[in-house]
Amino acid sequence: MMGTILDLSSIKRDFIQGPKTLNILRGIDLTVEAGESVALVGSSGAGKSTLLQIAGLLDHPTSGGHSIAGRSMGGLNEKERSTIRSNDLGFVYQFHHLLSDFTALENVAIALRIQGVSPKKSNERAGEYLSHMGLADRLSHRPSELSGGEQQRVAIARALVTKPKLLLADEPTGNLDEATSEKVFSLLLEMVKRDGLSAVIATHDKSLAARLDRIVYLHDGLLQNA
Repeated sequence: MMGTILDLSSIKRDFIQGPKTLNILRGIDLTVEAGESVALVGSSGAGKSTLLQIAGLLDHPTSGGHSIAGRSMGGLNEKERSTIRSNDLGFVYQFHHLLSDFTALENVAIALRIQGVSPKKSNERAGEYLSHMGLADRLSHRPSELSGGEQQRVAIARALVTKPKLLLADEPTGNLDEATSEKVFSLLLEMVKRDGLSAVIATHDKSLAARLDRIVYLHDGLLQNA
């Protein structure tokens, strides 16, 4: 697969706070090619999460252009945006956001069920991805029965099991200790490379960022290349 997966052009995002207008993003240009992994680095409050939310169709820019796999995201209704989020995008957050009453297998399989995949095939693929994440013996466990690192590995498997065109991860190991963070991050990168996915991963850890194909820095509402 070739081509540009994500193209953000002159993206601005303003927030109104009382009498003030906060210019969080002041003209972001970012392209991510097929199979490319990009680290998004910036201080807390720099706007990394806002940028990822716009890229992932969870927020609207104040102005600017946005396309995914060559398709413009401008003018889409919410149903169309939801379909693209389900089929083309994968999300990993700092907190796992697992469904507490569902097992690890069910938490991953639900992403496929939403796409209309049969229960049998959904469970088979979910089990495969969880096994790749080292959780073959934890399929029937609920989130409360899993460690923090295991919970995040389930969340990563859920994001990747649909084989999205683009993975967006916001501090995916931010809540983990250093050793667990290293292990989970390594598994995440291994799966991204195995499936040939494009990825934008926000992290404050420069050693983790250095393992991706490219680093961009978000500072004062603008992106700077490493």
